[in-house]
Amino acid sequence: MLDVYKNPDLPFEERVADLVSRMTLDEKISQMVHYAPAIQRLDIPAYNWWNECLHGVGRAGIATVFPQAIGMASTWNVELLYEIAVAIADEGRAKYHQAIREGFHGQYHGLTFWTPNINIFRDPRWGRGQETYGECPYLTARLGVAMVKGLQGDDPKYLKTVATPKHFAVHSGPEHDRHHFDVDVPERDLWDTYLPAFKATVQEGQAYSVMSAYQRFRGEPCSSSTLLLQDILRDEWGFEGFVVSDCGAIRDIFENHRVVDTPEEAAARAVIAGCELNCGETYMMLKGALAQNLIDEATIDRAVRQLFLARFKLGMFDPPECVPFAQIPYEVNDGPAHRELAMRTARESIILLKNDGLLPLNKAHLKTIAVLGPNADSIDALLGNYSGIPAQPITPLAGIRKKVEPDVDVLYVKGCNIVNKILEIRDRNYNEQFASAITIARRADVVIMVMGLSQALEGENGQMENVGDGQSSQGDRQGLDLPAVQEELLKAIHALGKPVVLVLMNGSPISVNWADEHIPAIVEAWYPGQAGGTALADVLFGDYNPAGRLPITFYKSDAQLPPIADYEMTKGRTYRYFKDEPLYPFGYGLSYTTFTYSDLQMATQQEIGQPLEVSVTVRNTGQYAGDEVVQVYIRHLEAPVIVPIHQLAGFARIHLRPNETQTLHFTLKPEQFSFVTEAGQRFMTAGRFSIAVGGGQPGYSVCSLSAEVALVGQTIELAR
Repeated sequence: MLDVYKNPDLPFEERVADLVSRMTLDEKISQMVHYAPAIQRLDIPAYNWWNECLHGVGRAGIATVFPQAIGMASTWNVELLYEIAVAIADEGRAKYHQAIREGFHGQYHGLTFWTPNINIFRDPRWGRGQETYGECPYLTARLGVAMVKGLQGDDPKYLKTVATPKHFAVHSGPEHDRHHFDVDVPERDLWDTYLPAFKATVQEGQAYSVMSAYQRFRGEPCSSSTLLLQDILRDEWGFEGFVVSDCGAIRDIFENHRVVDTPEEAAARAVIAGCELNCGETYMMLKGALAQNLIDEATIDRAVRQLFLARFKLGMFDPPECVPFAQIPYEVNDGPAHRELAMRTARESIILLKNDGLLPLNKAHLKTIAVLGPNADSIDALLGNYSGIPAQPITPLAGIRKKVEPDVDVLYVKGCNIVNKILEIRDRNYNEQFASAITIARRADVVIMVMGLSQALEGENGQMENVGDGQSSQGDRQGLDLPAVQEELLKAIHALGKPVVLVLMNGSPISVNWADEHIPAIVEAWYPGQAGGTALADVLFGDYNPAGRLPITFYKSDAQLPPIADYEMTKGRTYRYFKDEPLYPFGYGLSYTTFTYSDLQMATQQEIGQPLEVSVTVRNTGQYAGDEVVQVYIRHLEAPVIVPIHQLAGFARIHLRPNETQTLHFTLKPEQFSFVTEAGQRFMTAGRFSIAVGGGQPGYSVCSLSAEVALVGQTIELAR
């Protein structure tokens, strides 16, 4: 007769309770760190909880590499994000089962993915902003929910993988201070900016895991915060999964935050608050904490049961034939369908920032193209951080060559490095590189300059991934400008009088003010993944009409920003509170065609608590087929408290042929008309609202319509 915990016909909760009851204290504690060892006497295999899939299965060899998260966000395509997540989960499952067949239980081959990063990209200097979906709570929530649902699957019994929204909460730098930094924000900002995406991924997406952040929040480390992990996450939102600490964050509690003196105190404090899993080793001190009466065994049991419930839901203790995802073939990994999806995503992520008629290029009118710049032939620049290894990466140079050769000659010189940090490099190579670049540019009919940033200039604190030469990332950026050596080269090539296309590859906004004034065409490609070069060539030569939109504001200067450590939104953070003039606004992006909007329909008066139906008709009035990203914004005109200038409330990406029209319908939910008070209460009350619908943010879109609606009725208090 099967032991209870081995019987696949019994409820998971009953099986988990039976299993944990058979374990010794030492065995239980051993399962609370990310490198959980095998317990052979109970047939429990080893399991490493640490896995990554920010934009494809990361750090586990060959995998489909999609554009970095900020690039995926630039598609403004919820359905596409879901497809990507499904593909990633397929590859993760295939890798996991292959590893198990080979007897490998190591890191980056499990089913618990520490993705998505849904922190708000509130400051463009933050090095990890590239991992996020941008600066808007609404856009982040919609994309985050799609990612969670796609990763976890829709099987009624088993989880396909476990998704882990991170970093909970109020986290976005500064990177160098994250292990001891203390954040405090007004209640209004907490509930209206920093928490909505987490709430959505937990309640709508049913995320089964959440990762806590490194820093303190209001004096308490996030990994031991009862306010965050119990009061909000579990009591208010009904979260039923497990919490994992960021890596080393439990050690930070005593070593860097110094809110307690010993690792035993730190471990006990975190588990009691609701952090079940330690990425790290500090929880191995829980036996000592128990001996010191800092924690009881019942609390440890509760945490261990939560962890094993996740493993049972993943099917790890059931025969493979019972688990539908166990049959996914390994060949799906970086297979043709996923490569095509990476290509589609890269195309949809590219944003046309400026075009004075130079694009699209007509190769029939060209004899020679010069391709210059430090990112033109860099595989690292395709990837960003937390990436897999692409089997067939296509750099911009390779994509352009494949597109036009042999009909057009393509000349290439790097021209300069991302930055020149050592004077000797400049003395030896600087003039030679510039001279070579100028020489081939003179021979060309058009010059394509692929510039931007790298993981050396932006990334996670201490990150070495895709940095090169054994170096580590500087973390946060020191400014917003294009690195000086690149701008110097750009100016030198422009002085030749040749038509120039500037392509940016980066994970955060760059203040290309000079280029915006002088260069006729500017394209934002982000870190575009394995198919980036092909997708870019398709855009440059008109085989794909770009329609990406900015998920974050491009500022003119960091002088427009408050200090990076200031988290208060009303200091001019993001499009929702920024009152100055941006270089390129949130929601912005150009096309090779044009669109018009007409027939905006909605009620002029609406009862509080009822949804508002909005419809609009969009027509493609240009000569190219293309996508339009229709955006809906709400503005409170009579709010009794501080509210955003306006905020995104709906969007849809549609495809229209020339002269084709489509009528779109949006349902604005009652809570989207609410506001948060200084005390953190959320209300809906009577008043006037402006609804703007168009191809961009109000005030920055030439094709935008607006109307007013009056909400009437009694004030209603909502759950936060």
